[in-house]
Amino acid sequence: MADAGSVIKKGVTIELEGKVYRVEDFQHVKPGKGAAFIRTKLKDIINGGVIEKSFRPAENVDTAHVDRSEKQYLYSDDDFYYFMDTATYEQVELSVEDVGDTLKFVKENENVQMLSYNGNIFAVEPPLFVELEIIDTEPGFKGNTATGTYKPATVETGSQVMVPLFVNQGDRIKIDTRTGEYLSRV
Repeated sequence: MADAGSVIKKGVTIELEGKVYRVEDFQHVKPGKGAAFIRTKLKDIINGGVIEKSFRPAENVDTAHVDRSEKQYLYSDDDFYYFMDTATYEQVELSVEDVGDTLKFVKENENVQMLSYNGNIFAVEPPLFVELEIIDTEPGFKGNTATGTYKPATVETGSQVMVPLFVNQGDRIKIDTRTGEYLSRV
C-alpha cells in the first residue's frame, strides 16, 4: 500500500473495491481553490469496463501484482490467436476479442509479453518497435522528399501505415507499435 501520488502512472495495475484495474490515463489537477487531486481513467482487467475515479495524492492505493511472461506468437485463425511459452513449449490460445488489434504489426514467430493476474491473462503487449516490409503502396518518385506529406502503405501483416512519399514497395520500415507510426526506413 502506498500513496496515490507516487503509485498512479499509466499502465500500473491497482486493486480497488475488490477489483483489479489498469491505469489507462491520469492527470494531476491543481484547482485554484481546494486541494490537488489525481483524475484517472481505469480499465477493469477482467471485464474490460472503464471507470473514472479521482484520488487525493495522500490517499492509500493497493498495487496489484501482475505477472509478465514472454510468449512466441505462433499463428491466428478466424477465432483465436495461438502463442507458445518458449521455455515449456506449452501453448496458449486467446480469442480474437481478447487480443483486439494489439498484434496488427506483429508477424508470426515473434515474441510478445503476456500480462496476467492470478493466472488470468488480461493483456498482450507487442514489441515496442517492429521492422516490416511494404507489400503495397503507390510508387515514389526520385527526388520527391517533401516533408510532412504521407501516403498509405500496406505492410506484410496486412495492416496499413502512413509513410513518406519516398518509401516504395519492397522497402523495409520501422514502426512504433504503440502509435502505428512510421519511424524510418531500415
